[in-house]
Amino acid sequence: MKKIALALCAFVVFACAEKVEKPAHEATKTETERPSKTLEPDRYNVGFLIMDGVYNTELTAPYDIFQHTQYRENIKQMNVFTVANTLEAITTFEGMRILPDFDYTQEGLPAIDILVVPSAEHHLDTDLEDKIMIDLVKKVGQQAKFVTSHCDGAFVLAKAGLLDNKVATTFPSDIDQMRKMFPALDIRKEVLFVHDGNTITSAGGAKSFEAALYLCEYLYGAEIARSLAKGLVIDWKLDDVPHLIIEHN
Repeated sequence: MKKIALALCAFVVFACAEKVEKPAHEATKTETERPSKTLEPDRYNVGFLIMDGVYNTELTAPYDIFQHTQYRENIKQMNVFTVANTLEAITTFEGMRILPDFDYTQEGLPAIDILVVPSAEHHLDTDLEDKIMIDLVKKVGQQAKFVTSHCDGAFVLAKAGLLDNKVATTFPSDIDQMRKMFPALDIRKEVLFVHDGNTITSAGGAKSFEAALYLCEYLYGAEIARSLAKGLVIDWKLDDVPHLIIEHN
């Protein structure tokens, strides 16, 4: 029995040593070695800005709507992807772990036609102090065809200066705080989304679906928007949704 015990101990030590000395090339790839997401040509590139504390609904609602354009014919479909300041997993407010598609602090970030800024836990405080993130939003927002925010994502747009001289909205209970933080801005209540120029701001939550469907109706027409809504069992009729469209001459 003593010999058997010694043999087992030797085997365990040998196995552990083998594990520690495993060649580096056989190790699991790090997140930074993941290949970039493939984007199809001749589509709108739709980038979703994510970070720790992002809220599930404000991310997944518009993501679902825009991703489903890939199943519609005779339209310019959408490439949807996430961008963050890392390729490591981020954790949403509700605990979901997501691997970003692109790291905006590194080279290789694709051109973004539509920037989506979902709400995140710290969009009213510490996230607004993230100069690199705010500068990214400002730069992309100045070039993008559309910049959309959901819930408190509007605070990020405001900090980046993208709502200057525009009308906007945000999460209903945070409207007063946004007015206090950005007193020069025109922040509206009693609407679920506002379209002004190239910005679309929404109240967020489940109503993020409506703002995304509106953008699809704007780009593709009511029939396509209704078909996207039907695919997600959503009743969609623009006239039934409290909204505001600012016309510019």
